Amino acid sequence: MLAVWIEGWRLFAVVSAAITAFMMLRLVTTDFSSPQDLSAMIQYSVRWAVPFIFLVIATSALFRLFPGRSTRWLLRNRRYIGLCFAVAMAWQGAFIFIVSFSHSAHYYSEIYFLRDELEGSSGYLFLAAMTMTSFGIVRRRITAEQWRFLHLSGVIFLWAYPFSVYWWNVFYYQTQHWFDWLFYALGYTAFAVRILAWGKGRGMMPGVGVRRSLGGGVVLLSLVLALSGHLWQPALSTALLAPAWSAELELWLPFWPFEPFLPLLIMALGVWTATAETDTDGSLHRAPA
Repeated sequence: MLAVWIEGWRLFAVVSAAITAFMMLRLVTTDFSSPQDLSAMIQYSVRWAVPFIFLVIATSALFRLFPGRSTRWLLRNRRYIGLCFAVAMAWQGAFIFIVSFSHSAHYYSEIYFLRDELEGSSGYLFLAAMTMTSFGIVRRRITAEQWRFLHLSGVIFLWAYPFSVYWWNVFYYQTQHWFDWLFYALGYTAFAVRILAWGKGRGMMPGVGVRRSLGGGVVLLSLVLALSGHLWQPALSTALLAPAWSAELELWLPFWPFEPFLPLLIMALGVWTATAETDTDGSLHRAPA
């Protein structure tokens, strides 16, 4: 009965109120004259936001892999979970504005980097567009294909930004904070279930077979890489950024050269190898050799 009541706009109201309450409690001890305190609030608000975007990107895949009452509830309320993410990000945007306006010297010397600004600004543009098109009055002005393209590309970008941040924190900066590991693991899992759901849609290869065994080995390799980024990242980054054009591209192309996403790309390759495409009539045919 509780799950039936807490859904839709009630779910949004309850979660948004909880986020706001925790923000207000933290603000009581925040020194607005301290740019360090305001920077900490930026990070604190993000930690409230990222679980929701990770849940949004995994929802349809979870339902496909594990159809049931809980995943159906998630699917039914994905829009409102996304709006909860928008509320937490609005808090972060407010703190970014305050620190950049009130402590501009600190912001531009300690916080601002062009690459981060491009990624963050792009994320906020996606978020604003997705939020507006979540309401019928705006959604009716675009086609279903345009809506799907905007929300799919937007949710992937909004997932990629915090996921890559926590990946760098864990494997490059090695911060040793428990929440860095937690959010990295959640972000990785959220996209991994999408890959597995895509593989389920393609259908499993009949029998054992060489391709299925090879694909399973590639998936296992991706899991090893996902846990050992500190070992292979330095050499990979050096190789990928050796060309001058690549080093230049790193300054302004979001996420380039995509090191955090390598294990997931390899997982997708493994799933593709181990599965067969499903025809429109539901029959299976082998993936091309």
